[in-house]
Amino acid sequence: AECDHYAADITRTFPVSGQFNEPQKQLYQLVLDAQYAAIAEIKPGTPWNIAHEASVSVLTKGLVKLGLLKGRTAKLIKDEAYKAFYMHRIGHWLGMDVHDVGDYKINDEWRLLEPGMVLTIEPGLYIPSDCATVDEQWRGIGIRIEDDVLVTEDGHEILTSLVPKSVEAIEALMQAA
Repeated sequence: AECDHYAADITRTFPVSGQFNEPQKQLYQLVLDAQYAAIAEIKPGTPWNIAHEASVSVLTKGLVKLGLLKGRTAKLIKDEAYKAFYMHRIGHWLGMDVHDVGDYKINDEWRLLEPGMVLTIEPGLYIPSDCATVDEQWRGIGIRIEDDVLVTEDGHEILTSLVPKSVEAIEALMQAA
């Protein structure tokens, strides 16, 4: 969506049936928890990559708990084992374009967030249908939850906060449709 020449970028995942089945619900909640953890890191002076690292930590711990990954969380993160299911970074700049211009690093250091910057926070999990390393119940599930976040003087504001995203809110919206 665009308004007054500024772009927005938002993603929600909806269950086709109108209700999440249990594996879908567990993965959806894991992605939502990762998004909450990433958004909590958004404030002035925080390096760009910290939100991504928060999402990776939550997702990797959750994937171990659910049995999709096996091993110690720290080693799985170091080995980037999560990338089999989470192959992109946490987000991108937002402004006059959906993927707006701007450096993520300056002089080989992650850029510090500043008031007025707008970025997306969009963790996801994508389990291939033919993934033989996971139980069949997880296969073919893909989830992304994306919001637009403004860095404020003392923290952040979620610009897309009125769009439903909890499991309950998504299911209620699907029932109303």
